[in-house]
Amino acid sequence: MIETILTISLVLFGIAISITFLRILIGPTFPDRVLAMDVFGVNLISSMAIISILFQTRAFYDVILVLGILAFISTISFSKFLERGVIIERKRDL
Repeated sequence: MIETILTISLVLFGIAISITFLRILIGPTFPDRVLAMDVFGVNLISSMAIISILFQTRAFYDVILVLGILAFISTISFSKFLERGVIIERKRDL
């Protein structure tokens, strides 16, 4: 019973990931693409967690943690780029 529910949810997450990937490709504006990439990361983390439960292993937990950190850093850097126009500011004393 639980395996069927997890398989159905994995299929639904796959559909959500493919729709989000289409939003990344055809997004009309840059903020739409950034938001779609964040949603893509969250859906990917969720599907990895479901795969980990289905395989009854803890091997994917490290991958989930790294994907979460990378998704967070990329969202922060894109939002900083949208706000200021640069990601890394360098102060030059001339």
